[in-house]
Amino acid sequence: MGGFGWPEILIILVIVVLIFGVGKIADVGPALGKAISGFRDAVQDEDKKTEEEEGEEEEPAEETEA
Repeated sequence: MGGFGWPEILIILVIVVLIFGVGKIADVGPALGKAISGFRDAVQDEDKKTEEEEGEEEEPAEETEA
């Protein structure tokens, strides 16, 4: 069983256009962009939280001489 080539992708695209219409597909682009942007912002916020938590845990240790 082979992978998808250009002819298969073109057939799938034609079927999607026939089912949903061009207007609905045009709405998907901006919605997908907003979803990706929201995901990117959430990941960056989580990274900042993780860095702040690690910064609080890593306090310099005091050295004692024996």
